[in-house]
Amino acid sequence: YNRRVEHDPLEIAEAAIGTARMALAESGVSASEVAAIGITNQRETTVLWDSRSGRPLANAIVWQDHRTAEICNGLSDSGKADDIWSRTGLIVDPYFSATKMRWMLDHLPIPNLQERAANGDVRFGTVDSWLIDQLSRGNEERLGHDVPHLTDVTNASRTMLLNIHDLTWDPDLLEIFDIPEATLPTPMPSAGTFTSTHPSIFGREIPISGVAGDQHAALYGQSCFARGDMKCTYGTGAFLLANSGTESHALYTDSASAGAMNADDLEAASDGLLFTLGWQAGAAKTYALEASIFNTGSTMQWLRDGLGIISDASESSDIAVLLGDNDGVYLVPAFSGLGSPHWDPHARASITGVSRGTTKDHLIRAALESTAYQVKEVVDIMDSQLRLPRRGNRRERVLRVDGGQTRNPFLMQFQADLLDRPIEVSAVDETTALGAAFLAGRAAGIWRSDRELANLWSCARRYEPDMSDSERGRLISGWNEALRRTKSGFGG
Repeated sequence: YNRRVEHDPLEIAEAAIGTARMALAESGVSASEVAAIGITNQRETTVLWDSRSGRPLANAIVWQDHRTAEICNGLSDSGKADDIWSRTGLIVDPYFSATKMRWMLDHLPIPNLQERAANGDVRFGTVDSWLIDQLSRGNEERLGHDVPHLTDVTNASRTMLLNIHDLTWDPDLLEIFDIPEATLPTPMPSAGTFTSTHPSIFGREIPISGVAGDQHAALYGQSCFARGDMKCTYGTGAFLLANSGTESHALYTDSASAGAMNADDLEAASDGLLFTLGWQAGAAKTYALEASIFNTGSTMQWLRDGLGIISDASESSDIAVLLGDNDGVYLVPAFSGLGSPHWDPHARASITGVSRGTTKDHLIRAALESTAYQVKEVVDIMDSQLRLPRRGNRRERVLRVDGGQTRNPFLMQFQADLLDRPIEVSAVDETTALGAAFLAGRAAGIWRSDRELANLWSCARRYEPDMSDSERGRLISGWNEALRRTKSGFGG
């Protein structure tokens, strides 16, 4: 419930810069040949550093950290969740940055920290903002406030402080969280010139021209340029984004009526999805529906590192195929609560349907299946929210996927079967990095249209659905019952 997860900001910056230098060296490309740099990053994770020295003042609080759950409960109990949702598209949860900032201001043993924040003497930012600072500050001791403090609108939209309609820091939200605007970075379009690297980093200045949070960059890298296009990234968690067009909150009630809702009404209106910014190129904004599933790949890590029943995640596919059926065993992997669409930080993982005949292989298959069930649940909600015109049957709708678990043939086939639609695996594994490169290249004029980028996308593997409606219904019914027991068992 109060799980803490932290990163060392200096380690992040050193690793990013070191990897970029290694890429230049191994590719034989000189810094003078690089037209632009793109940055993509883990979202919501919050860094605090000294404006003058550029040194971090504490470890970064990571998106998975739950120490601010009580702050979130207080916001919901005081009736502020509805106002926050109508302005940000986000459900109040420890996941987002604002409560992490508030916790730091309240609890870090730094004298006069609130006052220093109000004066702009310390800086808050997500990882992109921290990297921009370190890249533009350089190896030399560059002091003072001339170092730019910038972020992009996709990362800013995950703080719970950005008004998603006009893409500015919202004064009322800043007041709710008591976060001084002077401590926050300036939000910029995702594709556009931010600043340049300090010459000491790569030997010359290189423009930083594309920045986006990892899931937004993946949406762009998957060429999801039309309304209704959808991608899923399978990593530690699974993150689905669907292009929802150019209008903010077009899917929901307007902000005025949302202001009269309570938190339960709001969750019903959004069906537990988040409304976020897809990207911004120049003045053109693209919005997105998002579902954040917290535990997918991490479930397989638990089987390997926690239980020791597999030595490598790659062996799980053959085990699941040979087993043939889950024998009624379901694993609900709420190791850090449940994300979309339930948003239940109190939920805990459970295994149901266990009998004397259950083996470790059943648990392995149940772990793989749990990812597909969770994705199925939110894809159905997205289909409903988007209200897309019918384009023949569901099988003409495709889900583009990327991430480590796309290399698991059983999971991908099972996912296609549950969704009853094709799954297309990108030929580029790192579509997140590709999206950042695309955004930087658009800003630098290397590509002049999204159509050019769409022509660069290619499919490595396609999985066609091959499951009867009755079998699909039986499996989903079993999952729903396991989910119900998990939530009721922990007060959800």
